[in-house]
Amino acid sequence: MKLNLNLRNKPTLLVLLMGCSVVTALLIAVVGRASTDDNASAAGRPSLTVTTITPIESQIAATLAASGNIVAWQEAIVGAESNGLRLNDVRVNVGDKVTKGQVLATFAAETPEAELAQARASVAEAEAALVDAQANAARARALSPTGALSTQQIDQYTTAEKTAEARLAAARANARLSQVRLSNTQVLAPDGGTISARAATVGAVTQAGQELFRLVRQNRLEWRAEVTAAELPKVAVGQRVKITTPAGDVVAGTVRMIAPTVDPVTRNVQVYVDLARTPLAKAGMFARGEFQLEESAGLTVPQQAVVTRDGFAYAFTVGGDNRVKQIKIETGRRVADRIEVRTGLSAQTAIVASGAGFLKDGDIVRVTTAASTPSANK
Repeated sequence: MKLNLNLRNKPTLLVLLMGCSVVTALLIAVVGRASTDDNASAAGRPSLTVTTITPIESQIAATLAASGNIVAWQEAIVGAESNGLRLNDVRVNVGDKVTKGQVLATFAAETPEAELAQARASVAEAEAALVDAQANAARARALSPTGALSTQQIDQYTTAEKTAEARLAAARANARLSQVRLSNTQVLAPDGGTISARAATVGAVTQAGQELFRLVRQNRLEWRAEVTAAELPKVAVGQRVKITTPAGDVVAGTVRMIAPTVDPVTRNVQVYVDLARTPLAKAGMFARGEFQLEESAGLTVPQQAVVTRDGFAYAFTVGGDNRVKQIKIETGRRVADRIEVRTGLSAQTAIVASGAGFLKDGDIVRVTTAASTPSANK
C-alpha cells in the first residue's frame, strides 16, 4: 500500500504530530508521579505530628452520683383565722421576702370591733353587779351574829356574790376572745422567708382555715436525693455534696439527714441535703448531684488522649517504628480535665497526648518532644 501524502496538507499534518507528542508527555508525567507517590507511601510518610505523654498517679476524690428534686426545707401554709370576713387588703405577692410578724393581708374589722365593744360593756356590767353582790354579802355576814337574818338568807347573799364573780370572769374571757378575733383581721407571717404561693384575693369572703399564702421558711432549700440501698453505706451525715442545676450551675450542699426506711416500691433511700442559700437553685427543680467520698490514688491521662469508639474507650501508643497501636482501656473517675484509667495502661506507657481522634490503628506518625507531665498533686 502506498501512502499518498498531499504536500498541500503539510501544515495540518504537522499540527497533528505535535498534539500527539504533548499527550504522550502528559501520560508519562502522570504515570511517573503515581509511581513516586506509591514509593513514598511504601516508605512510610507520617500522617500526623503528635506528642506523647505518660499517665500520672493522682489523688482523685471518689464520688457517688444521684438525682432528685430541690424542694423547700419547710413550707408554711398561712391561712385565715377569721370566719366570714371580707379580705380588705393584700400586701405581698409571690416572690416577696417577708420577716416574722410582718402583715401579709388584712380583713375588714368593723364586725370584730363591734363585738369587742359589746364584750367590754358586758365586762363593765358584770363588774358593777359584783360590787353590789359583794356589799350585800358583807352586810349579811355582819348581821349574822345578831340573828336578824336567817342562815338561808345569808347563804343566798354569799351565793349571789360568787355568781357575780363567775359572770365577771366569763365576761372578761369573752372580751379577750373578741380581742383575738379583732387581731386575727391581720394576717401575720409566722416566720421569715419567701412567699411561694398566693391564693388571697381582695374582696373575697373567707372561711377559717382557708389557705391564703405559702411561705418558704427561712429561704432554706434542700435536695432530696434518691440513693440505692446498696450505695447507702457510702453516704453519711455531714458529707459534702455538689448539686448541678438544669442550667449547669453548681451548688454546694451538706447531708443533713438520711431517711430511716427504704421505699418498698423503688428500693431507694431518700437523703436530705441542705443547700447553700443561692438564687441559682429554685424549689421544684430536678437536679443531679455527686456525694464527695474519700480520695484515693489512680492513674490519670488528659481527656483529649482518650477516644471513644463503638461504646469503648481507647488510647494510642507509639512503637519504635513510629506506628501507633490502638489500646482498649477502662476509664473511671474524672478530675478537672483528666480522666482515670483503671485498666489497659501502666505508668510507663507513652501514649499520644492529643489528636488521637484523627488516628487509626497502624498509622505512622512523627513524634515531637514529649508533652510536659502535669503535677500529680490534685
